[in-house]
Amino acid sequence: MSDIVTSSAHQLDMLLLRTFVEVVGSGSFAQAADRLAITPSAVSGHIKRLEQAIDAALFVRTTRRMDLTEAGETLYTYARGILDLEREARAKLKGKPIAGRLRIGASEDFAGTWLPHVLQDFHRLHPKASIELRVGITADLLRRQRRERIDIVFGKQCADVGDAGVLLWQEPLVWAYSAERELDPLRDVPLAVFPEPCAYRDAAFTALGAATRGWRLVFESSSMAGCMSAALSGLAVTLLARSQLRDGLRELGRAERLPDLPTVGFYAFAREATSANRALIDACREVGQHDRFGRRVRTLLAPER
Repeated sequence: MSDIVTSSAHQLDMLLLRTFVEVVGSGSFAQAADRLAITPSAVSGHIKRLEQAIDAALFVRTTRRMDLTEAGETLYTYARGILDLEREARAKLKGKPIAGRLRIGASEDFAGTWLPHVLQDFHRLHPKASIELRVGITADLLRRQRRERIDIVFGKQCADVGDAGVLLWQEPLVWAYSAERELDPLRDVPLAVFPEPCAYRDAAFTALGAATRGWRLVFESSSMAGCMSAALSGLAVTLLARSQLRDGLRELGRAERLPDLPTVGFYAFAREATSANRALIDACREVGQHDRFGRRVRTLLAPER
């Protein structure tokens, strides 16, 4: 067993572990502070106390990035397990279990990537609940939610939605293109985008327009897999959240004369604040912040381009 568990004379405080996991999941002390509703200095204090308790540094910091140390990676694995068990115990001891059918809507990237892990986690805690899923574009799903009984919509927005939704996490939006092809920086940008209405599509047109960079629409699909295929083939450039980059795709930037893109926020829009809705949103937040796309936990902040 790791020295982290056996050598320390101090107990591992649940509050400190929760703060540590939030820092890893959000990628920064400031964002962790927002999510925990405490000050950044309090987050720093929690991390310092945890490092003192295990007698080891958790992070290696430079001016551009923050990485987990070997001790940090080991503790992160244990901390996630400890907090998951605590959450499961609380759910089991709350009394009346969550049951019945939840009707949810999800954008395709949610449905094809994060959602299977979310449902696995949710079903473990609430085995008597059932799910009905509708997949579509976020804006369409929100319109349907107003007309029909869709309990929760999971989707993305490039603008702050205020109190309309619950922010699950944020990450950079990036230009994605074939890792095996070069993009001519002097030609119009060939684009693969979703049909209207789409936050990614609007972000691409706005950024290119502000940069006075020419573009042409060469591929349009309501499928994320379709837009990824166009990018993988070298036919077009598409937009993805950074964690959606996969083998065969690379991030483009200033070398290709492409402008910066906004941060994309992933949200849950609940029709009502029921216990079932809150439980599913909590499960989604956990998976999204810490496990999305099976990313390694070592690199927290990507280097600037």
